[in-house]
Amino acid sequence: MLCDDIRFLTERALWEMENLMKCIPDSLWFERYDGIPMWKYVYHTLYSMDRWFINPYDANYKDPEFHMETLANLNVIPKEEFVSREQMENYFVQVREKIQNYINGLKDSELSERPEGCDLSKFCLILGQIRHWHRHMGVIYGFIIKDDGKWPYVLNMRGQYPDEPMPNYY
Repeated sequence: MLCDDIRFLTERALWEMENLMKCIPDSLWFERYDGIPMWKYVYHTLYSMDRWFINPYDANYKDPEFHMETLANLNVIPKEEFVSREQMENYFVQVREKIQNYINGLKDSELSERPEGCDLSKFCLILGQIRHWHRHMGVIYGFIIKDDGKWPYVLNMRGQYPDEPMPNYY
């Protein structure tokens, strides 16, 4: 039952993240906010989803091919490094598939268990990551609204998925 709720809300959050990424106009991809380019806010969010949703201490975890040591760190202003939209969209597909596979096999009885090497429960990791994920999505929404004047669509708890292809706006 709880895992059904997790699956329901995670699928909605994944849809919102994909839509949000598609709402970012090319003109804002490299735009800097507090010194950090838009693409880095997106990468930080995806990288955290990839690392923290399941087990941040997984010994078998592999960074994406294009990852560099400080690429996901929002406290480090990038110089020449960047991630293209295509790399980010491909990375999102990988992260989405990884998360979907994980939650589709998850059972309620496993939620209080701790992944190997981790001091947090599976439920705490999932809930914490959804909190973190949406915090950064909100920041990105704000940049788009400020600069482009468009409001990316957000699914509410009972809202229907739009019939139109992404990007979707209000």
